[in-house]
Amino acid sequence: MQKVKKQKIEIALEVFESISELPKNIQELMNKAQHARENAYAPYSHFKVGAAIRLASGEITVGSNQENAAYPSGLCAERVAIFHTGATHPNQKIEVMAISAKSSTQKLLEPIGPCGACRQAMAEYEQKQKEPIAVYFMGEAGKIVKVASVMDLLPLGFDAKFL
Repeated sequence: MQKVKKQKIEIALEVFESISELPKNIQELMNKAQHARENAYAPYSHFKVGAAIRLASGEITVGSNQENAAYPSGLCAERVAIFHTGATHPNQKIEVMAISAKSSTQKLLEPIGPCGACRQAMAEYEQKQKEPIAVYFMGEAGKIVKVASVMDLLPLGFDAKFL
């Protein structure tokens, strides 16, 4: 009988109890994400998400989720932010992304991570720039989770080397 080798994948998360525990520059970025969240167009899900990206130049770009009655036509805040950044700052490195989510049907006090499609899109930009992108995410209030790299959110991810 063949022996199966098991491997364990681990990630390191940093958990902050509130925005006030974050470094000042990340507090500012999360505040931008929260402000962007309020500009979300979410008449169907009532689930608003905002994302803010700090570039190596110090400039901040933002995005919010944009829904559509034809559900697959909408786009999440993380992809709006990262695609906007790629389109308007194609040669700038992304240092960090902050994400905040809010629902009108319940109070979100736990960190809400990006969906799988957003993780894949974010990973593409991390691979392109060959440097990690730190990601902070939260609900409407409460704890914030930080990962040092998008790949911490998408282990064993798909990339261009498979094409």
